[in-house]
Amino acid sequence: MQRELRIGEIAARSGRSVHTIRWYEAQGLLPGVVRDAAGRRVYGAHHVGWLDLMERLRLTGMSIREMREYTTLARQGTAALTQRRALLGRNQRRVRDSIARWTEALALINAKVEFYDEWMANGERPTVAPHQRVPQAMRALKTDLRA
Repeated sequence: MQRELRIGEIAARSGRSVHTIRWYEAQGLLPGVVRDAAGRRVYGAHHVGWLDLMERLRLTGMSIREMREYTTLARQGTAALTQRRALLGRNQRRVRDSIARWTEALALINAKVEFYDEWMANGERPTVAPHQRVPQAMRALKTDLRA
């Protein structure tokens, strides 16, 4: 039998505030929360992992609507595995595209910082402009990201 947890305990275990947990529940993003005879919410240890998943999906830019859809599909169990996989696959592609755009943006920022560092160190404007440094900055960034 799984131990029942109160909202304060789930907040401590998950590292989220009571307010945040209630918000996720109010949005329909925390399945399986029941109430005891006194009307208090009762959680299980599995809710910690679920809160982590929901927060990470939100950080990736998944909409609340899509998160609700995923939660609804998860409640359906194995019958909805294909749909759950498809929804996460679409989000995965969006995240990868975002990472690629952010990596390109970071490479340009790194090139500009390098440009300014060189300018300040030498007292003269460098001859190689930041945009010309981007390919090298991309290679360095990819190396850094792998390390």
